[in-house]
Amino acid sequence: MSQSARGHALCTILLGLNLVALAGCSSKTYLMPTPTVYTHPDWNPFADVPPSLQGDEVSVLYVTDRLPEEQTEDHWEYGYQRSRSAAFGEAVVQIGDGLSWDDLVEASRVRNRARELELNVTATRELARFAPTPPTLVITDAQLASHELPPVDTAQAEAERRFKEDLAARLARTPRKEVFIYVHGFNNSLEEAVLTTAELWHFLGREGVPICYTWPAGVGLFKAYQYTLASTQFTIYHFKQMLRLIASCPEVEKVHIIAHSRGTAVATDALRELHLEIRGTADTKKALKLGTIVLAAADLDLDVVIQRLATERIGRAVEHTVIYISSEDKALGFSAWLFGGGRLGDIDFKLFAPEEIAALRGSRRVQFIDARVKKLGLGHSYFYANPAVSSDLVLLLRYQLLPGAEYGRPLGVTDVGVWFVDDDYPGSSWTMPDAAPSK
Repeated sequence: MSQSARGHALCTILLGLNLVALAGCSSKTYLMPTPTVYTHPDWNPFADVPPSLQGDEVSVLYVTDRLPEEQTEDHWEYGYQRSRSAAFGEAVVQIGDGLSWDDLVEASRVRNRARELELNVTATRELARFAPTPPTLVITDAQLASHELPPVDTAQAEAERRFKEDLAARLARTPRKEVFIYVHGFNNSLEEAVLTTAELWHFLGREGVPICYTWPAGVGLFKAYQYTLASTQFTIYHFKQMLRLIASCPEVEKVHIIAHSRGTAVATDALRELHLEIRGTADTKKALKLGTIVLAAADLDLDVVIQRLATERIGRAVEHTVIYISSEDKALGFSAWLFGGGRLGDIDFKLFAPEEIAALRGSRRVQFIDARVKKLGLGHSYFYANPAVSSDLVLLLRYQLLPGAEYGRPLGVTDVGVWFVDDDYPGSSWTMPDAAPSK
């Protein structure tokens, strides 16, 4: 290789690494753009928000297996190191600076705001810590012989009780007894993940309970990405532990998951393991109360997805699987070049036969949504950064609408036969249907 060729290759690698880093580590400090559906004058999703959930502050329940670094009573700081024990707590997010509820609603329903609304995490409080996993690293011969682990200690039982009590109290304040879990991707801090959770929940009409699952993703470039790949495996047990605990709360009716980038590996691998554990004796979907899982910009190897997830029929574990893709996602393009193999988040449908695509679109249970939008930002966080795509996310998660104009989600159909959303979505003539099937 010539010196100039080596230099070009090095520049390509450095550019790609920076794209991956920038795509994961969001520098946003302002409220996401208003979803286009919110700009329709005859439709106000905030009209039904209970008084107790109004205001310029959002309380987010977080679960994490990040190692805490420093803490005061109202400010727990977590870094990127791993903790064998997961914990849960409350994070408070401030939207704007002293806005009244009416002013916040008005700013959340206009396409172009008079001023940007800054987001800040004003408090993080760890409320309880679960027992480390495994409970002990010392396994006796007697335990090996009986295939039993030590019993759950009282601290674990107390942490579970407090979690369920806190979740029940939050559900009591909302008419919708459902949980929305956000799982972030590479190069995100706890604060960044909490901010995204808060703004998504705000534009879901503040219904249900938002939970941020934040895991020890790395920060930096290539070495950090390798650390992140290992952390997706490390955190799976704790994510499964959380899902089981949420499902055990009698007040919870349904659980939805929104996973982004490498966070999709955490969510899908955990669901796969749970499905294999449960399906022999029960219906996984009912046992875990699973509703919709959203995979946005999924940084997953396509061959691995087909071999491990599709083969095991993981789609049967949830009501709907919705996968947002974009061929303009530069971060996923680089990930595919670096690690080999196509990524689920920029899948090429030419790999599939027409009858396979027709079957996908007809089933409604698995939905591929091609984000053919121009306002992509960095190209990796379009699911909330683009007003058209976030509009579809709102119609999907808040109203559980099926794709298709006849159901209230007027998605287009690409030449190869999959759904797509463009910058004009949902269109000036869109109206919320009085009733639409969601199954």
